[in-house]
Amino acid sequence: MASRIPRLRTVIELTGLSRSSIYLQIARGTFPKQVSLGARAVGWRESDIQSWLERLTEKT
Repeated sequence: MASRIPRLRTVIELTGLSRSSIYLQIARGTFPKQVSLGARAVGWRESDIQSWLERLTEKT
């Protein structure tokens, strides 16, 4: 089963976070790290983002 790799714009739409908030949370270790797609492109594993969202909703 292939996992999708959404880019930053999609991750922002899915999470409701801003670009700076995403990278701040990555630095703090509270958000999934991005994966390199090339010299100037990154994305996130969709499964990692979904797991993060599920953990977030469990806390509320």
